[in-house]
Amino acid sequence: MDHPQQARENFLRGYNCAQSVFCAFCDETGLEEEAAARLASSFGGGLGRLRELCGALSGAELVLGCLRGYSDPEDYDAKAAHYQNVRTLAERFREKNGAILCRELLKDVKTSPGGAPEHRTPEYYAARPCLRLIGEAAALLDDLLRETAPESEATGNRPACRDKHCLSAVPRTETVES
Repeated sequence: MDHPQQARENFLRGYNCAQSVFCAFCDETGLEEEAAARLASSFGGGLGRLRELCGALSGAELVLGCLRGYSDPEDYDAKAAHYQNVRTLAERFREKNGAILCRELLKDVKTSPGGAPEHRTPEYYAARPCLRLIGEAAALLDDLLRETAPESEATGNRPACRDKHCLSAVPRTETVES
């Protein structure tokens, strides 16, 4: 799957920046799109439009945690390795875009005040770098996932997030035919 393209398409469908990236990786995480969209829904607009950490980067970091995160609170080495990957992804994003904070990335964009999401119009999309940032976050994540792939994944044996990782409690919707 072309994750950057899927992430951009998700944004154009109306998902926020974090949801757009996180949902683009459902093929990797094994999550249903609805569950992924709910999990990432708070992170759009730099955390509920607070304009803090870019939502596209937040969505990518959520995927990273799902696929490469740690779950044992006593495993210091796993925690340190994961934090290094988080910092690597954030630094690569900053190198490409000059910032990781939504307010800095949107400094030249006129936005409406308050916390309500803005209506999606052609002018909305034209004025923001978000579509580009979403694609870049997904591409940078793809690169990092390839670089950090365990041997089993390099041979095509990637476990789905629901089977092995931190989100195993998220229910999947199964369709039953009568």
